[in-house]
Amino acid sequence: MPTEDRDIRQGADLPINTWFTPGVRGIGSASFLSDLGHEIPTSLLPSLLTVTLGAPAAALGLVEGIADALSGAAKFAGGPLGDDPSRRRTTAVAGYTITAVLSAAIGGATSVAQVATLRAGAWAARGIRGPSRNALLADVVHPSAYGRAFGFERAMDNAGAVGGPLLALLLVAWVGTRWAITLSVIPGLLAVVAILYAIRKAPKLADRPRRKLRFQVRPVLKGRLGRLMVGVTFFEVGNVAATLLILRATEQLTADLGLDRATMLALLLYAGYNLTATLASFPAGRLSDRLGKGGPQRVLLMGVAMFAFAYLGFATNTTNIWFLLAPFLLAGIAIGFVETAEHAAVAAEAPDEIRGSAFGLLAAIQSFGNLVASAIAGLIWTLVSPTAAFCYLVAWMIAAAVAIALAHRLSNPALHGA
Repeated sequence: MPTEDRDIRQGADLPINTWFTPGVRGIGSASFLSDLGHEIPTSLLPSLLTVTLGAPAAALGLVEGIADALSGAAKFAGGPLGDDPSRRRTTAVAGYTITAVLSAAIGGATSVAQVATLRAGAWAARGIRGPSRNALLADVVHPSAYGRAFGFERAMDNAGAVGGPLLALLLVAWVGTRWAITLSVIPGLLAVVAILYAIRKAPKLADRPRRKLRFQVRPVLKGRLGRLMVGVTFFEVGNVAATLLILRATEQLTADLGLDRATMLALLLYAGYNLTATLASFPAGRLSDRLGKGGPQRVLLMGVAMFAFAYLGFATNTTNIWFLLAPFLLAGIAIGFVETAEHAAVAAEAPDEIRGSAFGLLAAIQSFGNLVASAIAGLIWTLVSPTAAFCYLVAWMIAAAVAIALAHRLSNPALHGA
């Protein structure tokens, strides 16, 4: 995108050397508190459905499948709302509020249908707020600091994902499953307070008419941003759900340790994955900013390469816990790099008038790409072998790396002419 386009952005008049603005702190806090809140019902949902309500295990898959599908669609639908600066603020506040209230209301559900309805509504609200939240974050920081701002937000989000299940365990021991879920409304509503604080600290809106609500996919897919989205798509259709990583570790460790101990160790490995993702996000953003123009693409390329090596590790048959630890930690660092770089790249390349649509399209690619990746990898796993499944994913990582590198080269005239 030309330099003159970048200068008219919401955050362009903010101090260049200051990235940790009140707005960034507010949005980061909202991400942490919201994740802390909704991870409580997420962690306790299996127990509520199968033990408290007596539903079969299939009910859990159905509830989560419906919720995830609606969340993916809502992320795309939320793009046009995020294009308009005034609507993006309203949408962010409403999204955080509805997510908190409906998630907590699951604690009072008396049937699977009620759980499914509340979960779907909460996840749709969570999805639709995402593009607006990301566009708002770009509003409250100078473009030269997008990497650090989005790295901080991703780190806070991942920290909430680590803390939520731990808080759930404490609450269950104290007040039981239903009340633990109900009390999750407290951090959820504190997230609303945090996002309101961020909005209050955001640059004042100029007087201008509201923009028409329309999906702007074609403008997003033009030029440098469009070329980058190709590489992002290749990556996401090879980026499986972390549950498959847990399953791989569980299956490999069961032979020597038994199912119960293998499951416990696999969950500890997953905790390490989340922890390294949390720790890697901000350094990835800092590196992106230091690399200057094209920095997010370079950091994204590093993350994709790390995923390729991590999947090669998962493709290896081993019963050694330490050999399994390495790919888990590498994948955690990789997702910290990738998520931060994807968001920073969209913020850097998308003009303000289509920024919400760009974030909405990115989120939709992430959601549906992950669904395709997990479904196909699971099928290969079942019909051929786990090793074949992870080799298939490595192939997508290689394709993504080539596409991202090519997009970066074509976007840099000096490199293109070399």
